[in-house]
Formats: sequence, C-alpha cells, structure tokens
Amino acid sequence: MVGYVWVAKEAGIVSEIAELERRITAALERIGTGVDGMGVAAAANDGGEIEALRDALEAEKVANAQLEERVGAIKEKQETTIKDLESRIEALSAEVSKHEADAKKLLHVNAQLRESNDALRESNESGVGDAHLINKAMQTDLESLKATRKADLAELETIMAELKPLIGKGV
Repeated sequence: MVGYVWVAKEAGIVSEIAELERRITAALERIGTGVDGMGVAAAANDGGEIEALRDALEAEKVANAQLEERVGAIKEKQETTIKDLESRIEALSAEVSKHEADAKKLLHVNAQLRESNDALRESNESGVGDAHLINKAMQTDLESLKATRKADLAELETIMAELKPLIGKGV
C-alpha cells in the first residue's frame, strides 16, 4: 500500500506538473503574443514618431533655409550700404578739400585787401592820392568778392547735392 500511495502521490504530482507545464506554456504563449503585439504597436508607434521627427526635421530645414536667405539679403544690403557710404565719404572729402582750398584763397585775398587798404589809407593821410594804390585796392577787393562768391556757390552746390536725393524720394 505504501507503494500505491506513493504512485498515487507521484501521479498527483505528475498531473500537477503537467498542469503547471500547461499553464506555463499558455502564459508563455500569451506573453509571446503580447510581446509580438507590443512590437507591432511599438513599430507602428515608432513609425509615427519617426514620421513626426522627419516632418519636424524638414520644417527646421525650411526654416534654416529661410534664415540663410534673410542673412544673405541683409549681408548684401549691408555691403551695398557700406559701398554707398564709402562713395559719399569720398565725395564729401573731395568737397571739403575744395572748400578748404577756397577758404585759404579767401583768407589770402582778404589779407591782401587789408594790406592794400592800409597802404591806401596811409597815402590818403599824407595827402597824396596814389592812383596805383587805389587801382590795386579795387583789384584786391574784386578778387575778394570773386573768392567769396565762389565759396558761396560751392556751399550752395553742396547743399543742392544733399537735397537732390531727398527731393527725388519725395516726388
């Protein structure tokens, strides 16, 4: 009887083991099915995520290209502005040099006029009117007037040159 109980216990254990094996196998199959399902879902989810990332990357590329175009346009405008300013500086420097020369000539002619007038005044004080001194004073005065007129015309030309672009933009 002991052997029979043993066999019965063994049979129960074997049947329990078989039942456990069946349950483990079923659980593993469910896990496998779940993992496969998760893999498909993850792949589908990753595909959507990858597509979203690709779209975002493409949008960033477009934005980057637009920014590069803007930077290029700004750089081109800046270079053009710099060239325009450099040419204006050259023109203004030439005008300043011209005005300086005119001013020096005007100073020189005015100094001559003062000398001539002083000599004429001394001649008149002594009672001797010298026609040559009078003529020289008149010529110097005339030169002074011409130099002043030339300086005024140069200044007027400078003003007109500055106003022309402003008048052209307003029309």
